[in-house]
Amino acid sequence: MLDPDDRTLHGYFSRDRPPALTVRPGDTVTFRTLDCWWSAGRYAGEPVPDRPRVPQYRDGYGHALTGPVEIEGATPGQTLEVRIDEVVPAAWGTTVAGGWPSGPNRRYHLEHDGVVHAWDLDPVAMTGRNQHGHTVPLRPFMGVMGMPPAEPGEHSTIPPRAHGGNIDCKELVAGTTLLLPVPVDGALFSVGDGHAAQGDGEVSGTAIECPMDRVTLTFGLRDDFPVSGPVARTGDAWLTMGLGDTLDDAAYAALDAMFALLERLHGVRRADAVALASVAVDLRVTQIVNQVVGAHAVLRDGALTTGG
Repeated sequence: MLDPDDRTLHGYFSRDRPPALTVRPGDTVTFRTLDCWWSAGRYAGEPVPDRPRVPQYRDGYGHALTGPVEIEGATPGQTLEVRIDEVVPAAWGTTVAGGWPSGPNRRYHLEHDGVVHAWDLDPVAMTGRNQHGHTVPLRPFMGVMGMPPAEPGEHSTIPPRAHGGNIDCKELVAGTTLLLPVPVDGALFSVGDGHAAQGDGEVSGTAIECPMDRVTLTFGLRDDFPVSGPVARTGDAWLTMGLGDTLDDAAYAALDAMFALLERLHGVRRADAVALASVAVDLRVTQIVNQVVGAHAVLRDGALTTGG
C-alpha cells in the first residue's frame, strides 16, 4: 500500500518529481489518501483554513496527492488505462459552502457567509449523516486522478487537464475504467481528493471531502485506443469528458470526443454521429468550480444498437 507520508505526499503535478513506486502494466496498487485540505484529523469546529494539517503540508500546495506511480514503458502517445477496483472512505468528511471569494460564491452572495457540514460516514451501510441530521447515500470516488503536464515545473492541482487531474466526475466509482492520454514518460500517476458523495456540478466547490482508507487501481497501457482527453467506461455506459473556460467550450469538447467514439464504435460518418448523439447521448455538467469547468457526454448501453 502507498500511504500518505514524506515519500509520497505532494501538492502539485511535476514531471520532475521522482516516482514513489514503479509498476508494470497489469499491476494493481492500493493507496491511502488524505482529504483535500491535508487535514490531520476530522473537523472539530475550527474554521477550515485553520484546521490542523499534517506536517508535510506547505503554503501554496493544492490537493493532497499520493504518488506518483511510474508505469514501465509508458510514453506520450499511448493511453493510460486506470481500472478503479475499490474506493473505501474513512469514517468522516467535510463539506464547505461560502465564506471565501470565488466566482460561484459571488453569484450565491456568500463570499462572507460560510458554513461547514461535518459528516459521519458509514462505509458499510454507505450512508453519511451531518451534524444537522441530514442523511445522504455515499457513492465514493476520487476527485483527482492524473498525470503531470509535459512542461517542466510545478503545476497546480486545481484545474483539470486533458491528461487528468481534478476532474471531479461523480461517475468514476469502483467498477469504472478511466482512459487518459499519457503526457510524459512513465506516466507518473497521482491520486487524491477523495469524495464520499457529490452532485453533478459540485456547486459549492466541495463535495463530502474525505480521506480514503483504500483506493485500489489497476494500471494498463493501450496503443489501440487513442484519446485526446478523459474517457471512461462505467458498468453500463461510455463517458467522454470535455474541459474549457466556459460550459459551452466544455460541452462541445465532450461532444466532439463522443462523436469520435460513435464513429469508432458504430462505423458511422461524423454527421451521422451528431444525429445519433442528439437522440441517444445525454450531456451533463461535471463541475463548475475548478477554474477550468467540465462537462461529460454519456452513451448508455442499449441507447443505440446496430442491426436487427
